[in-house]
Amino acid sequence: MKTAHLNAMNTELWQSIGAIADNESLMKRLTRYAKKLVKEKNDSSLMSEEEFFAKIERAEKQPGKKFDSVEELDKYIRSL
Repeated sequence: MKTAHLNAMNTELWQSIGAIADNESLMKRLTRYAKKLVKEKNDSSLMSEEEFFAKIERAEKQPGKKFDSVEELDKYIRSL
């Protein structure tokens, strides 16, 4: 992302946090959600839409393949 866009998002985030900082219940919810986002970020099984389609494009460039099961196909795609 461009630096200007990141700076705008950071500003918006801090303004939002400031607006709820005096509400303990909302701050607890925000903290739980932030922890959930960190777990998702560190989950290697997740990928972005861009990553998914890049894998599909790489697979399309490979010679044709036939798979006998969904599990076999999944294993192959994850290995790319």
